[in-house]
Amino acid sequence: QLPAEDEVLLQKLREESRAVFLQRKSRELLDNEELQNLWFLLDKHQTSPMIGEEAMINYENFLKVGEKAGPKCKQFFTAKIFAKLLHNDPYGRISIMQFFNYVMRKVWLHQTRIGLSLYDVAGQGYLRESDLENYILELIPTLPQLDGLEKSFYSFYVCTAVRKFFFFLDPLRTGKIKIQDILACSFLDDLLELRDEELSKESQETNWFSAPSALRVYGQYLNLDKDHNGMLSKEELSRYGTGTLTSIFLDRVFQECLTYDGEMDYKTYLDFVLALENRKEPAALQYIFKLLDIENKGHLNVFSLNYFFRAIQEQMKIHGQEPVSFQDVKDEIFDMVKPKDPYKISLQDLINSSQGDTVTSILIDLNGFWTYENREVLVASDSDSTADGDET
Repeated sequence: QLPAEDEVLLQKLREESRAVFLQRKSRELLDNEELQNLWFLLDKHQTSPMIGEEAMINYENFLKVGEKAGPKCKQFFTAKIFAKLLHNDPYGRISIMQFFNYVMRKVWLHQTRIGLSLYDVAGQGYLRESDLENYILELIPTLPQLDGLEKSFYSFYVCTAVRKFFFFLDPLRTGKIKIQDILACSFLDDLLELRDEELSKESQETNWFSAPSALRVYGQYLNLDKDHNGMLSKEELSRYGTGTLTSIFLDRVFQECLTYDGEMDYKTYLDFVLALENRKEPAALQYIFKLLDIENKGHLNVFSLNYFFRAIQEQMKIHGQEPVSFQDVKDEIFDMVKPKDPYKISLQDLINSSQGDTVTSILIDLNGFWTYENREVLVASDSDSTADGDET
């Protein structure tokens, strides 16, 4: 049972005992020297014949290594793990490299779990926003790829990184995330990829946690903030991306999202960006679905689809484009989603259809609708330019 806030001594005792427990768990893990010794033993007991480059080991030698490797390794030398790594080897062996990588991954997971648990102030197996902020802030100096970041940017970097975890792992907005969920998703891998000093430019561009990516998002925010008051009005946000999001959709963003005197702060902006940049993901679709569900009924019907598509039709008129009939678009949307109920679309229908990104683009973004309408022309011109490239 958690001690009450005024029970200072009990709180201190709980903190100390957790720290001792985590240190003990840490000592149970294989250190670098023990891992090297394990690799040496595996290499020494490899089983011939060699097939290609892979060194292999059979079950008998696998057990021998298990006996010699010491008590810390015992948990890895089981029939279950051997069977899990057994593929199509005609001699019934497993790859030494695959087994060693499996051990390394397990050790890394336990190390990371202990590292995260040190920031779990309540000791309940989850991190609050402030806990994760502290973890990432103290991680920055250990990541060579972030060496160039100005100290003054650290707080914005931490906010940018933490939002991704909370946007995808805390869909109900409880303000806390299970440590297990953090370990199970790939975000920590992306974050710790920044330890690699040789990380390619392409990897940096696609990694949300890299310095160029964080600076890009923050730079866009500053560019949108024309009056330099540190917040975005609806007018300022309307220039986001290609500047073709409909006014009706932006109205809904400002109605539903947390704002201050009708303006959006950086944190709320990050949720907005994560939703629009990841429209295939369930968490992003949940965010957009809530905005589209104007009657708050838990589904989209013909009325809500028409409400949003009218704004697309108006934009088309302004740009001198031939308006498209709502009836046709509505039928196409229902055909794409194939909802369980033929008259309404639930969030789950949208996720199951794998067409959520296309449907939302059609309803909120003139550019997205135009791309959908002209998809056949665009595919043809893409294949033409590919063919031209092949000929040259």
